[in-house]
Amino acid sequence: MEWAARAGYTARGAVYAVVGALALMLAAGEGGQATDTHGAVAEVARQPFGSVLLVLLGVGLLAFALWRFAQAAWDLEDKGRSGKGLAVRVGLAGSGVIHTSLALTAFNLLRGRGGGGGGGNQGLTAKLLSQPFGQVLVVLVGLAVMAFAGYQFYRAWKGKMLDNLTLSGLAARRRTWVERICKAGVASRGVVFLLVGWFFIQAALNADPGEAGGLGEALGTLAAQPFGPWLLGAVALGLVGYAVYQLCAARYRHIPTP
Repeated sequence: MEWAARAGYTARGAVYAVVGALALMLAAGEGGQATDTHGAVAEVARQPFGSVLLVLLGVGLLAFALWRFAQAAWDLEDKGRSGKGLAVRVGLAGSGVIHTSLALTAFNLLRGRGGGGGGGNQGLTAKLLSQPFGQVLVVLVGLAVMAFAGYQFYRAWKGKMLDNLTLSGLAARRRTWVERICKAGVASRGVVFLLVGWFFIQAALNADPGEAGGLGEALGTLAAQPFGPWLLGAVALGLVGYAVYQLCAARYRHIPTP
C-alpha cells in the first residue's frame, strides 16, 4: 500500500509538472500549450523513450488510483461515517476513477490507440443537460466545483496540506521554502477549479455543453485575458509548485495502511 501511494504521488507530480511546464512555455512565447492532464500524458508519449515513460507513468497512476480506492474503502484517513466523512470518502473514490482513466490514457497511447479523455466535461455536461432539470444539475455541479476551489484556497491559507508531511528532517530555511511552494501550488490549483466551475455554470445558463471546459480551457482562458501571459505564467508556476507538493507527498507523507 505504501509503495502504491508513493509511486502514485510521484506519477501525479510528473503529470502536473508537464502541464505547468507547457503552460510556462506558452506564457513565455516559447511554444508550449494550454493542456489538461490527459494532454500531458500524450506529451510524454512524444518524448525520447516515450514508451518507457508511458509504462512508468501508467503504472504509477494506476497505483495512485488503487491508493485512493483503499483510502475510501478502509477509511485510512479516519474520516468516519458522518455526512462530511462519507462525502470525503466518495471524493477519494472519484479521484480513483479519474486516475484510472488517466492510466488508461497512458496504456492506450502505448498501444497506439490514442489517448482519448478529451472533452470529458463537455460530455458530462451534455448528459446532464439531457436530463429533467438538466440546467439546474449543471449549475449545481459548477457550484460544487467552485466550492472545491474555495476549499483549496482555505487549505493553502491554513497550510492544511502540510499536516500529513513530515518535514522536520529538513533544514529550517529549506522547510520554509518547501512549505511556501506547496501552498502556492494548492492555491493555483484552486484558481483552475474556480474557472472550471464557472465554465459549468456558463454552459448551464446558455444550454451549451461546448462551453464546459477543464484544466486546458482554464489555462487558455487565462492566456486570453489582459496581461494574459503574466497571469498564465503565475498559475503555471503554481502548477509546477503543485507538482513539487506531490513529490514531497511521495517522499514525506505519512501513509496509513489497513
